Amino acid sequence: MPSLRRATIRGIAQLSPRYLPFADVASETLPLKKLLRLSLLQVTVGMALVLLVGTLNRVMIVELSVPATVVGVMLALPVIFAPLRVLIGHASDTYISPLGWRRVPFIWKGTLAQFGGLAIMPFALLVLAGKGESHNAPALLGISASALSFVLVGAGVHMVQTVGLALATDLAPQKDQPKVVGLMFVAMLVGMIISALVFGALLVDFVAGRLIQVIQGAAVVTVVLNLVAIWKMEPRVRGRDREDTNQPSFQRAIAAFMDQPFSRPRLAVIAIGTLGFGMADILLEPYGGQILELTVAETTRLTATFAVGGLLGLALASRLTRHVGEPLWMAALGLVMGVPAFALVAFAATAQSTEMFAAGTLLIGFGAGLFGHGTLSSVIRHARPGEVGLACGAWGAVQSTAAGAALALGSIMRDGVSAMPWGAAFSGAAPYFAVYAVELVLLVVALAVLLPQLVRMARRGADPGRLRHS
Repeated sequence: MPSLRRATIRGIAQLSPRYLPFADVASETLPLKKLLRLSLLQVTVGMALVLLVGTLNRVMIVELSVPATVVGVMLALPVIFAPLRVLIGHASDTYISPLGWRRVPFIWKGTLAQFGGLAIMPFALLVLAGKGESHNAPALLGISASALSFVLVGAGVHMVQTVGLALATDLAPQKDQPKVVGLMFVAMLVGMIISALVFGALLVDFVAGRLIQVIQGAAVVTVVLNLVAIWKMEPRVRGRDREDTNQPSFQRAIAAFMDQPFSRPRLAVIAIGTLGFGMADILLEPYGGQILELTVAETTRLTATFAVGGLLGLALASRLTRHVGEPLWMAALGLVMGVPAFALVAFAATAQSTEMFAAGTLLIGFGAGLFGHGTLSSVIRHARPGEVGLACGAWGAVQSTAAGAALALGSIMRDGVSAMPWGAAFSGAAPYFAVYAVELVLLVVALAVLLPQLVRMARRGADPGRLRHS
């Protein structure tokens, strides 16, 4: 066995970096082993996203019979903290800790928030659905407890992801920062794939007791992996608490960020494109369960399919960005890919084709991966020195706010169309078709806003250095 392990390691080591898209990210100051350990932060973020947007929304709507509007509002509650990502990023840029840390305290607080939310979530959901001995519990108790659990998990995810990305860029050389961010998102998608497969296998035979075990197990895994990720990761600078505290205020920092060329239209594209990709997130699994009659395990595996598509999109974006220069070109390509993707998902109901549905889901993930990598890499590339946390926070605030709004709008539109007299048309798929049509329009609008920016940037010969200081 040891000889097999050594042979495997030698084989991986001999692979050319061109077959390992992120192998060239490692440096003397940030070895690949350390970088992969840090990426565990993103693995737990991916696990939380699968649990909330993938597994739980299907379970709440189908198995627990919770109205889709209530589910959508619950899943959108974490958006309350999304605008604070800018403030969190700026605070972690300028924080002065007596222990010599800037980023670690924020990551640990976010981890504790995630743990607390996941710990109470399964019981809150059962009370909300009135299952078992909780059927006589006041409705307000289930709603308030569920809302609290989702808010805690969302706050933790926002904090861990924003500050984790900032810490990763701190540790990497400036030229490698976009690639490091790409690797972090690959880790998140790997976490989504593994979590989707594990959750699907554990919930093949759905019972309330198993749901409790799965969610609380995720809480424990989150704490363990995040602790491993940050252990001896950020250098402690002695006397940091006595450093010069003449740091720019948040208001001045965000004003300077917004005054940079293309900042406002770039953020507008992020918002519109995220709405376009995100409205179906809460509906893909219920759509598969109600229209295509897939099981919980089968629809949960669709989340893994979505993540695989995102992984392919990130890998392609990382490779092509070196040649096209401006990462926003990858975002434009992602928007283009989203149009046929949603068409495939919609037509899957008419054809009753699981294969077409899976292909569309894969392509949605692929387009979303290109779009996410392109927009975040562009934001970081044009960030001023010392404002990487603020830039990550600005991207995260807009992206998460739009994603939360998309979840709520998608579910409300689905229930609204279902309540109409013609809502049962097309074998009950009309409510989903309406959402997919709106998403197609949003993707086209985002592309129409983005392309003129790219043309102007090309005419100006926009390079990061000139834009950053202009």
